[in-house]
Amino acid sequence: MSEKIVQTAGRDALGEFAPDFAHFNDDVLFGENWNNTDIDLKTRSIITVVSLMSQGVTDNSIRYHINNAKNHGVSKAEMAAVITHTAFYAGWPHAWAVFNIAKEVYADDAAALSEKDKFEKTLLFPIGEPNPYGEFFVGQSYLSPVSTEQIPIYNVTFEPACRNNWHIHHAKSGGGQMLICIGGRGYYQQWGSPARELKAGDIVNIPAEIKHWHGATPDSWFAHLAVEIPAEQGSTQWCEAISDEDYSKLK
Repeated sequence: MSEKIVQTAGRDALGEFAPDFAHFNDDVLFGENWNNTDIDLKTRSIITVVSLMSQGVTDNSIRYHINNAKNHGVSKAEMAAVITHTAFYAGWPHAWAVFNIAKEVYADDAAALSEKDKFEKTLLFPIGEPNPYGEFFVGQSYLSPVSTEQIPIYNVTFEPACRNNWHIHHAKSGGGQMLICIGGRGYYQQWGSPARELKAGDIVNIPAEIKHWHGATPDSWFAHLAVEIPAEQGSTQWCEAISDEDYSKLK
């Protein structure tokens, strides 16, 4: 159920001077209209910002509604896109004025978030804690269990330029691993083959006994789900790190 909008600004400011206006503002506009579920609150917030910007309203009214949009799920990137789109119809000077206000509204969030926090917001799964297998990685990685029953699944996240060593999943039968990429940009490479670029939605099937490595590109975070395929007498052999020279050649 959506959060109910409750407004008292009309009565607080004009309750004695203009009680009818206060009633229309608090009970009708923000009461009946804003709580009409025919349009969700995020969409309604965007419509309101666009309407005010189109009229050249750049005072505390639009600041309130930009903040309201933010509170109802409009991201900084989405707000920037809304203002940019509206600028072509409402005028460039209006856009500059509204951008200055929007930057202030979203400033605290941007400053408070680390790069790790920002990337995590783009994922469906948490990043988790520093990887306990970090000794087999170049750079910083993180590990978060997604499922520990039936088939083990872990979210593995790599900071930019982080990659694991060459390694082999051994098994008498079965075994191997599946990677389901969920965010950022990375690489996968089998021994003797060229590296493959990976992005969200890509899947890598890694049979047992294949020497390989995977990790992030130099300029992007990267995350994938690691699905452990059931194996008889399964084990992982960690080998040498991919050299900086070979890694630097990848695009």
